[in-house]
Amino acid sequence: MNQPRNYVLAAGGTGGHMVPAAALAAELRERGHHVALVSDDRGVRFPGLFDDIETHVLPAGRLGGGPLGWLKAARNVMAGRSMALQFYRSYRPSAVIGFGGYPALPALMAAFRAGIPTIVHEQNAVLGRVNRFVAGKVDAIATSYAEVDRMKDGWRGKTHLVGNPVREAVLALRQRPYPLLEEDGIFRVLVTGGSQGASILSQVVPDGLALLPVHFRRRMQVTHQARVEDIDRVRAKYAEHGIPAEVATYLPDLPEHLAWAHIVIARAGASTIAELTAAGRPAILVPLPSATDDHQTANAREISDAGGARTIQQKNFTPSELAKQIQKLGLDTQGLENAAARARGCGRPDAARDLADLVESIDAPWESAGLGIARAKPRAANGRLAPA
Repeated sequence: MNQPRNYVLAAGGTGGHMVPAAALAAELRERGHHVALVSDDRGVRFPGLFDDIETHVLPAGRLGGGPLGWLKAARNVMAGRSMALQFYRSYRPSAVIGFGGYPALPALMAAFRAGIPTIVHEQNAVLGRVNRFVAGKVDAIATSYAEVDRMKDGWRGKTHLVGNPVREAVLALRQRPYPLLEEDGIFRVLVTGGSQGASILSQVVPDGLALLPVHFRRRMQVTHQARVEDIDRVRAKYAEHGIPAEVATYLPDLPEHLAWAHIVIARAGASTIAELTAAGRPAILVPLPSATDDHQTANAREISDAGGARTIQQKNFTPSELAKQIQKLGLDTQGLENAAARARGCGRPDAARDLADLVESIDAPWESAGLGIARAKPRAANGRLAPA
Protein backbone atom coordinates (compact mmCIF):
# COMPACT_ATOMS: atom_id res chain seq x y z
CA MET A 1 0.00 0.00 0.00
CA ASN A 2 1.21 3.56 -0.73
CA GLN A 3 2.30 5.77 2.16
CA PRO A 4 -0.76 7.65 3.47
CA ARG A 5 -0.99 11.18 2.13
CA ASN A 6 -3.20 14.20 2.73
CA TYR A 7 -5.34 15.50 -0.13
CA VAL A 8 -7.60 18.54 -0.42
CA LEU A 9 -10.68 18.41 -2.64
CA ALA A 10 -12.10 21.80 -3.65
CA ALA A 11 -15.59 21.99 -5.16
CA GLY A 12 -18.54 24.30 -5.67
CA GLY A 13 -21.61 23.42 -3.63
CA THR A 14 -23.83 21.83 -6.29
CA GLY A 15 -24.47 18.14 -6.82
CA GLY A 16 -22.65 18.16 -10.15
CA HIS A 17 -19.42 19.11 -8.37
CA MET A 18 -19.96 17.43 -5.02
CA VAL A 19 -20.93 13.90 -6.15
CA PRO A 20 -17.71 13.18 -8.08
CA ALA A 21 -15.67 14.80 -5.31
CA ALA A 22 -17.31 12.48 -2.79
CA ALA A 23 -16.64 9.44 -5.01
CA LEU A 24 -12.95 10.37 -5.22
CA ALA A 25 -12.82 10.97 -1.47
CA ALA A 26 -14.19 7.49 -0.82
CA GLU A 27 -11.65 5.91 -3.18
CA LEU A 28 -8.70 7.79 -1.68
CA ARG A 29 -9.75 6.91 1.87
CA GLU A 30 -10.13 3.27 0.85
CA ARG A 31 -6.47 3.45 -0.18
CA GLY A 32 -5.50 4.75 3.26
CA HIS A 33 -5.18 8.45 2.49
CA HIS A 34 -6.59 11.43 4.41
CA VAL A 35 -9.00 13.80 2.70
CA ALA A 36 -10.30 17.29 3.48
CA LEU A 37 -13.01 19.20 1.60
CA VAL A 38 -13.01 22.91 0.79
CA SER A 39 -16.33 24.29 -0.44
CA ASP A 40 -19.01 26.87 0.30
CA ASP A 41 -21.80 26.70 2.89
CA ARG A 42 -23.96 24.58 0.57
CA GLY A 43 -21.21 22.08 -0.16
CA VAL A 44 -20.19 21.33 3.42
CA ARG A 45 -23.85 20.67 4.28
CA PHE A 46 -24.56 18.45 1.28
CA PRO A 47 -26.53 15.51 2.74
CA GLY A 48 -24.84 12.15 3.02
CA LEU A 49 -21.64 12.88 1.06
CA PHE A 50 -19.03 14.29 3.44
CA ASP A 51 -20.48 13.55 6.87
CA ASP A 52 -17.25 12.04 8.25
CA ILE A 53 -14.71 14.11 6.32
CA GLU A 54 -12.95 17.27 7.47
CA THR A 55 -14.66 20.23 5.81
CA HIS A 56 -13.82 23.91 5.49
CA VAL A 57 -15.65 26.94 4.11
CA LEU A 58 -13.73 29.50 2.06
CA PRO A 59 -15.08 32.83 0.82
CA ALA A 60 -15.27 32.94 -2.96
CA GLY A 61 -16.56 35.57 -5.34
CA ARG A 62 -18.79 34.98 -8.34
CA LEU A 63 -17.88 37.15 -11.30
CA GLY A 64 -20.71 39.49 -12.18
CA GLY A 65 -22.45 42.67 -11.13
CA GLY A 66 -20.19 45.06 -13.02
CA PRO A 67 -16.97 46.66 -11.69
CA LEU A 68 -18.17 46.77 -8.07
CA GLY A 69 -19.17 43.10 -8.23
CA TRP A 70 -15.81 42.16 -9.73
CA LEU A 71 -13.96 44.08 -7.03
CA LYS A 72 -15.93 42.34 -4.28
CA ALA A 73 -15.34 38.96 -5.91
CA ALA A 74 -11.61 39.61 -6.16
CA ARG A 75 -11.44 40.57 -2.47
CA ASN A 76 -13.28 37.39 -1.49
CA VAL A 77 -11.03 35.22 -3.63
CA MET A 78 -7.89 36.73 -2.13
CA ALA A 79 -9.28 36.32 1.40
CA GLY A 80 -10.06 32.68 0.60
CA ARG A 81 -6.58 32.21 -0.82
CA SER A 82 -5.02 33.55 2.39
CA MET A 83 -7.17 31.23 4.52
CA ALA A 84 -6.32 28.24 2.36
CA LEU A 85 -2.60 28.95 2.66
CA GLN A 86 -2.90 28.94 6.45
CA PHE A 87 -4.73 25.62 6.28
CA TYR A 88 -2.11 24.07 3.99
CA ARG A 89 0.69 24.96 6.41
CA SER A 90 -0.80 22.62 9.01
CA TYR A 91 -2.48 20.01 6.77
CA ARG A 92 0.41 19.56 4.27
CA PRO A 93 -1.60 18.32 1.26
CA SER A 94 0.25 16.29 -1.34
CA ALA A 95 -2.12 17.69 -3.97
CA VAL A 96 -5.19 19.91 -4.33
CA ILE A 97 -7.90 18.63 -6.65
CA GLY A 98 -10.48 21.09 -7.98
CA PHE A 99 -13.90 20.05 -9.27
CA GLY A 100 -15.05 23.38 -10.63
CA GLY A 101 -17.29 26.05 -9.19
CA TYR A 102 -16.18 29.38 -7.77
CA PRO A 103 -15.39 28.01 -4.26
CA ALA A 104 -12.61 25.91 -5.83
CA LEU A 105 -10.74 28.96 -7.12
CA PRO A 106 -9.11 30.32 -3.91
CA ALA A 107 -8.03 26.80 -2.89
CA LEU A 108 -6.30 26.27 -6.24
CA MET A 109 -4.72 29.74 -6.21
CA ALA A 110 -3.28 29.01 -2.77
CA ALA A 111 -1.87 25.74 -4.07
CA PHE A 112 -0.15 27.58 -6.94
CA ARG A 113 1.36 30.00 -4.44
CA ALA A 114 2.59 27.19 -2.19
CA GLY A 115 3.94 25.02 -5.01
CA ILE A 116 1.52 22.18 -4.25
CA PRO A 117 0.60 19.93 -7.21
CA THR A 118 -2.86 20.54 -8.63
CA ILE A 119 -5.42 18.68 -10.72
CA VAL A 120 -8.81 19.81 -11.97
CA HIS A 121 -11.63 17.46 -12.87
CA GLU A 122 -14.15 18.60 -15.49
CA GLN A 123 -17.54 16.89 -15.31
CA ASN A 124 -19.03 18.49 -18.41
CA ALA A 125 -18.23 18.30 -22.11
CA VAL A 126 -17.36 22.01 -22.02
CA LEU A 127 -14.50 23.17 -19.83
CA GLY A 128 -16.05 25.30 -17.09
CA ARG A 129 -15.11 28.89 -16.31
CA VAL A 130 -13.02 28.24 -13.20
CA ASN A 131 -11.29 25.26 -14.78
CA ARG A 132 -10.54 27.34 -17.90
CA PHE A 133 -9.12 30.08 -15.70
CA VAL A 134 -6.64 27.76 -13.97
CA ALA A 135 -6.06 25.19 -16.74
CA GLY A 136 -2.78 26.71 -17.88
CA LYS A 137 -1.27 26.41 -14.37
CA VAL A 138 -2.50 23.05 -13.09
CA ASP A 139 -0.41 19.89 -13.41
CA ALA A 140 -3.19 17.76 -14.90
CA ILE A 141 -6.71 18.07 -16.29
CA ALA A 142 -9.05 15.09 -15.85
CA THR A 143 -12.03 14.95 -18.20
CA SER A 144 -15.30 13.01 -18.33
CA TYR A 145 -15.63 13.03 -22.13
CA ALA A 146 -13.25 12.28 -24.97
CA GLU A 147 -14.34 15.54 -26.63
CA VAL A 148 -14.32 18.63 -24.42
CA ASP A 149 -15.11 22.03 -25.88
CA ARG A 150 -13.14 25.16 -24.89
CA MET A 151 -10.00 23.06 -24.40
CA LYS A 152 -6.88 24.77 -25.78
CA ASP A 153 -4.47 22.68 -27.81
CA GLY A 154 -1.65 23.55 -25.44
CA TRP A 155 -3.46 21.85 -22.55
CA ARG A 156 -4.06 18.51 -24.26
CA GLY A 157 -0.69 17.06 -23.32
CA LYS A 158 -1.67 17.08 -19.64
CA THR A 159 -5.28 16.01 -20.20
CA HIS A 160 -6.46 12.57 -19.04
CA LEU A 161 -9.80 10.94 -19.86
CA VAL A 162 -11.08 9.30 -16.65
CA GLY A 163 -14.88 9.72 -16.75
CA ASN A 164 -17.20 11.18 -14.14
CA PRO A 165 -17.32 9.25 -10.85
CA VAL A 166 -20.80 8.23 -9.65
CA ARG A 167 -22.21 6.94 -6.38
CA GLU A 168 -21.59 3.30 -5.51
CA ALA A 169 -25.35 2.65 -5.47
CA VAL A 170 -25.55 3.71 -9.11
CA LEU A 171 -22.37 1.94 -10.14
CA ALA A 172 -23.80 -1.29 -8.70
CA LEU A 173 -26.63 -1.10 -11.26
CA ARG A 174 -24.08 -1.92 -13.95
CA GLN A 175 -24.07 -5.49 -12.66
CA ARG A 176 -27.85 -5.78 -13.01
CA PRO A 177 -29.41 -6.59 -16.39
CA TYR A 178 -31.70 -4.20 -18.20
CA PRO A 179 -35.21 -4.93 -16.84
CA LEU A 180 -37.13 -7.35 -19.03
CA LEU A 181 -39.97 -5.67 -20.93
CA GLU A 182 -42.60 -8.35 -21.35
CA GLU A 183 -45.39 -8.11 -23.92
CA ASP A 184 -48.04 -7.63 -21.25
CA GLY A 185 -45.80 -6.31 -18.46
CA ILE A 186 -45.45 -2.85 -16.92
CA PHE A 187 -43.62 -0.19 -18.95
CA ARG A 188 -41.76 1.96 -16.41
CA VAL A 189 -40.80 5.58 -17.06
CA LEU A 190 -38.61 7.76 -14.83
CA VAL A 191 -38.81 11.55 -15.23
CA THR A 192 -36.21 13.64 -13.41
CA GLY A 193 -35.06 17.22 -13.83
CA GLY A 194 -32.15 17.30 -11.43
CA SER A 195 -32.14 18.36 -7.79
CA GLN A 196 -34.71 21.12 -8.35
CA GLY A 197 -36.90 19.40 -10.92
CA ALA A 198 -37.75 21.04 -14.26
CA SER A 199 -41.04 22.76 -15.00
CA ILE A 200 -40.75 22.12 -18.75
CA LEU A 201 -40.81 18.36 -18.11
CA SER A 202 -43.92 18.76 -15.98
CA GLN A 203 -45.59 20.81 -18.70
CA VAL A 204 -44.85 18.44 -21.57
CA VAL A 205 -44.26 14.87 -20.40
CA PRO A 206 -47.79 13.86 -19.22
CA ASP A 207 -49.37 14.96 -22.51
CA GLY A 208 -46.52 13.45 -24.51
CA LEU A 209 -46.84 10.04 -22.87
CA ALA A 210 -50.58 10.18 -23.52
CA LEU A 211 -49.81 10.22 -27.26
CA LEU A 212 -48.01 6.87 -27.19
CA PRO A 213 -49.83 3.80 -28.52
CA VAL A 214 -52.76 2.75 -26.34
CA HIS A 215 -51.28 -0.64 -25.42
CA PHE A 216 -48.25 1.14 -23.92
CA ARG A 217 -50.25 3.82 -22.17
CA ARG A 218 -52.36 1.19 -20.43
CA ARG A 219 -49.23 -0.59 -19.15
CA MET A 220 -47.32 2.52 -18.12
CA GLN A 221 -46.06 3.30 -14.63
CA VAL A 222 -44.42 6.71 -14.21
CA THR A 223 -42.24 8.12 -11.45
CA HIS A 224 -41.99 11.88 -11.95
CA GLN A 225 -39.87 14.33 -9.98
CA ALA A 226 -41.54 17.75 -10.07
CA ARG A 227 -41.18 21.11 -8.42
CA VAL A 228 -43.45 21.85 -5.48
CA GLU A 229 -45.46 24.39 -7.45
CA ASP A 230 -46.05 21.86 -10.26
CA ILE A 231 -47.06 18.76 -8.30
CA ASP A 232 -50.84 19.18 -8.17
CA ARG A 233 -51.08 20.05 -11.85
CA VAL A 234 -48.86 17.12 -12.88
CA ARG A 235 -50.85 14.64 -10.81
CA ALA A 236 -54.08 15.92 -12.31
CA LYS A 237 -52.69 15.56 -15.84
CA TYR A 238 -51.64 11.94 -15.32
CA ALA A 239 -55.02 11.17 -13.77
CA GLU A 240 -56.77 12.80 -16.73
CA HIS A 241 -54.85 10.51 -19.10
CA GLY A 242 -55.36 7.41 -16.97
CA ILE A 243 -51.61 6.92 -16.45
CA PRO A 244 -50.54 5.64 -13.00
CA ALA A 245 -47.89 8.01 -11.66
CA GLU A 246 -45.91 8.67 -8.49
CA VAL A 247 -45.14 12.40 -8.35
CA ALA A 248 -42.71 13.78 -5.77
CA THR A 249 -40.31 16.70 -5.31
CA TYR A 250 -37.45 14.48 -4.15
CA LEU A 251 -36.58 10.87 -4.89
CA PRO A 252 -34.27 9.65 -2.10
CA ASP A 253 -34.08 6.19 -3.68
CA LEU A 254 -33.27 7.42 -7.19
CA PRO A 255 -30.80 4.56 -7.90
CA GLU A 256 -33.57 2.03 -7.27
CA HIS A 257 -35.95 3.91 -9.55
CA LEU A 258 -33.20 3.97 -12.17
CA ALA A 259 -32.72 0.22 -11.75
CA TRP A 260 -36.23 -0.66 -12.87
CA ALA A 261 -36.76 2.14 -15.42
CA HIS A 262 -37.19 1.08 -19.04
CA ILE A 263 -36.68 4.67 -20.20
CA VAL A 264 -35.63 7.94 -18.53
CA ILE A 265 -36.71 11.46 -19.48
CA ALA A 266 -34.29 13.97 -18.02
CA ARG A 267 -32.11 17.04 -18.27
CA ALA A 268 -28.55 16.48 -19.51
CA GLY A 269 -26.49 17.46 -16.49
CA ALA A 270 -23.11 15.79 -16.08
CA SER A 271 -24.18 13.60 -13.16
CA THR A 272 -27.35 12.51 -14.95
CA ILE A 273 -25.40 11.42 -18.05
CA ALA A 274 -22.79 9.64 -15.92
CA GLU A 275 -25.51 7.72 -14.06
CA LEU A 276 -27.41 6.81 -17.25
CA THR A 277 -24.27 5.46 -18.87
CA ALA A 278 -23.10 3.69 -15.72
CA ALA A 279 -26.45 1.90 -15.36
CA GLY A 280 -27.11 1.52 -19.08
CA ARG A 281 -30.54 3.15 -19.40
CA PRO A 282 -31.96 4.67 -22.62
CA ALA A 283 -33.11 8.25 -22.32
CA ILE A 284 -34.82 11.25 -23.82
CA LEU A 285 -32.67 14.26 -22.93
CA VAL A 286 -33.81 17.89 -22.80
CA PRO A 287 -30.74 20.10 -22.21
CA LEU A 288 -31.19 23.14 -20.00
CA PRO A 289 -30.96 26.06 -22.47
CA SER A 290 -29.59 28.49 -19.87
CA ALA A 291 -26.69 26.22 -18.88
CA THR A 292 -23.35 28.03 -19.11
CA ASP A 293 -21.82 27.65 -22.60
CA ASP A 294 -24.74 25.35 -23.45
CA HIS A 295 -22.78 22.56 -21.80
CA GLN A 296 -25.79 20.25 -21.38
CA THR A 297 -26.20 19.99 -25.15
CA ALA A 298 -22.53 19.03 -25.34
CA ASN A 299 -22.99 16.51 -22.52
CA ALA A 300 -25.76 14.77 -24.47
CA ARG A 301 -23.67 14.49 -27.64
CA GLU A 302 -21.80 11.24 -26.95
CA ILE A 303 -24.71 9.12 -25.69
CA SER A 304 -27.01 10.44 -28.43
CA ASP A 305 -24.46 9.80 -31.19
CA ALA A 306 -24.06 6.25 -29.85
CA GLY A 307 -27.81 5.60 -30.05
CA GLY A 308 -28.40 5.37 -26.30
CA ALA A 309 -30.49 8.54 -26.12
CA ARG A 310 -32.44 11.05 -28.17
CA THR A 311 -31.87 14.76 -27.56
CA ILE A 312 -34.65 17.33 -27.92
CA GLN A 313 -33.82 21.01 -27.57
CA GLN A 314 -36.21 22.72 -25.16
CA LYS A 315 -37.57 25.06 -27.84
CA ASN A 316 -38.68 21.95 -29.77
CA PHE A 317 -39.87 19.99 -26.76
CA THR A 318 -43.59 19.42 -27.37
CA PRO A 319 -45.85 16.47 -26.50
CA SER A 320 -45.88 15.28 -30.12
CA GLU A 321 -42.09 15.55 -30.47
CA LEU A 322 -41.58 13.67 -27.21
CA ALA A 323 -43.87 10.84 -28.32
CA LYS A 324 -42.13 10.68 -31.70
CA GLN A 325 -38.64 10.49 -30.23
CA ILE A 326 -39.62 7.84 -27.68
CA GLN A 327 -40.94 5.70 -30.52
CA LYS A 328 -37.76 6.28 -32.54
CA LEU A 329 -35.68 5.20 -29.55
CA GLY A 330 -37.70 2.00 -29.45
CA LEU A 331 -40.89 0.74 -27.88
CA ASP A 332 -40.21 -2.95 -28.45
CA THR A 333 -38.08 -5.16 -26.24
CA GLN A 334 -35.21 -5.45 -28.71
CA GLY A 335 -35.13 -1.73 -29.53
CA LEU A 336 -34.98 -0.67 -25.91
CA GLU A 337 -32.39 -3.30 -25.01
CA ASN A 338 -30.21 -2.15 -27.91
CA ALA A 339 -30.48 1.48 -26.77
CA ALA A 340 -29.67 0.44 -23.20
CA ALA A 341 -26.56 -1.41 -24.38
CA ARG A 342 -25.43 1.63 -26.37
CA ALA A 343 -25.91 3.88 -23.36
CA ARG A 344 -23.95 1.43 -21.23
CA GLY A 345 -21.16 1.42 -23.79
CA CYS A 346 -20.60 5.12 -23.11
CA GLY A 347 -20.11 4.50 -19.38
CA ARG A 348 -16.75 4.77 -17.64
CA PRO A 349 -17.29 2.69 -14.50
CA ASP A 350 -13.67 2.97 -13.34
CA ALA A 351 -13.74 6.77 -13.18
CA ALA A 352 -13.13 7.02 -9.42
CA ARG A 353 -10.28 4.50 -9.60
CA ASP A 354 -8.65 6.15 -12.61
CA LEU A 355 -8.95 9.62 -11.09
CA ALA A 356 -7.43 8.37 -7.83
CA ASP A 357 -4.56 6.79 -9.80
CA LEU A 358 -3.92 10.17 -11.44
CA VAL A 359 -4.02 11.94 -8.07
CA GLU A 360 -1.54 9.47 -6.57
CA SER A 361 0.79 9.92 -9.54
CA ILE A 362 1.66 13.50 -8.61
CA ASP A 363 3.21 14.39 -5.29
CA ALA A 364 5.65 17.07 -4.18
CA PRO A 365 8.07 16.64 -1.24
CA TRP A 366 7.39 19.36 1.28
CA GLU A 367 11.05 20.38 1.15
CA SER A 368 10.35 21.76 -2.36
CA ALA A 369 6.75 22.80 -1.86
CA GLY A 370 7.51 26.26 -0.54
CA LEU A 371 6.14 25.80 2.97
CA GLY A 372 9.13 24.06 4.57
CA ILE A 373 7.30 22.34 7.41
CA ALA A 374 7.20 18.61 8.12
CA ARG A 375 3.98 16.80 7.32
CA ALA A 376 1.40 17.01 10.13
CA LYS A 377 -1.37 14.66 11.15
CA PRO A 378 -4.87 15.45 9.81
CA ARG A 379 -6.83 17.88 11.93
CA ALA A 380 -10.21 17.28 13.53
CA ALA A 381 -13.20 17.19 11.21
CA ASN A 382 -15.52 20.07 10.34
CA GLY A 383 -13.23 22.96 11.13
CA ARG A 384 -13.84 26.43 9.77
CA LEU A 385 -10.80 28.28 8.52
CA ALA A 386 -9.75 31.58 10.04
CA PRO A 387 -7.96 34.32 8.06
CA ALA A 388 -4.18 34.09 7.96
